[in-house]
Amino acid sequence: MSRKLVRPRQGRMVAGVCAGLAQRFGISANLVRLLFLLSLLLPGTQVIIYLVLWILMPNES
Repeated sequence: MSRKLVRPRQGRMVAGVCAGLAQRFGISANLVRLLFLLSLLLPGTQVIIYLVLWILMPNES
């Protein structure tokens, strides 16, 4: 897995975090989005982690 962790310009829904994670790990972006939405049902810091990744992940050039 030598792909870099970036937010793609194509296929974004909100900020491209889920699409970037899906690209990096070679899985479907919709699966990552679904897992994120399901994780919101559990208590935790999912939204904060999403915001931090939004800030830290660079845009695809």
